[in-house]
Amino acid sequence: MIDTRYSMPTLGADKVTDITPEVLHKMKVSSIILDVDNTLSAPGKQTPYPGTIEWVQKMLKNNFQIIILSNNFKRRVSPFAAKYYLDSLSLGCKPLPFSYFAAMRRLHSSRHNTVVIGDQVFTDIVGANLAGLRSILLTPQTLESKRSFVYRRSKENRIREYLRKNGLYISSKE
Repeated sequence: MIDTRYSMPTLGADKVTDITPEVLHKMKVSSIILDVDNTLSAPGKQTPYPGTIEWVQKMLKNNFQIIILSNNFKRRVSPFAAKYYLDSLSLGCKPLPFSYFAAMRRLHSSRHNTVVIGDQVFTDIVGANLAGLRSILLTPQTLESKRSFVYRRSKENRIREYLRKNGLYISSKE
């Protein structure tokens, strides 16, 4: 049994580029809080995943406001966000909700029109739920080998399976 109070996202998706403006409009959101590692690039790398810069530009052209929120250091996050021409917050202490509130203040948005997009249940999704936000859980594109990540990913995979089984998963493969 999955405890859905804090760990269940609104939707799941294979990659950020699978999320369309139509999906977000259906969710009635106009602001996006984006994670970096395993969302826009491989962990610790400065090279964006293919298509993510174009995806961000498409979202901006469709009047979505976007900010990057990461637990990583400013020296990692700021230069990366600059590649996307986005504002960013680093050292977010996710899943604590205060960084999500700070991101919403910068976007001049509210809980009702903001979605969080990231690859980790125990940071991105739990934080979104604690802040009262909707969320989209991505499938990690790069698997980490640290034991703590392997354990967390095994728990997250059950949630992804639940989302797929219940028609709450977006995939370019379908």
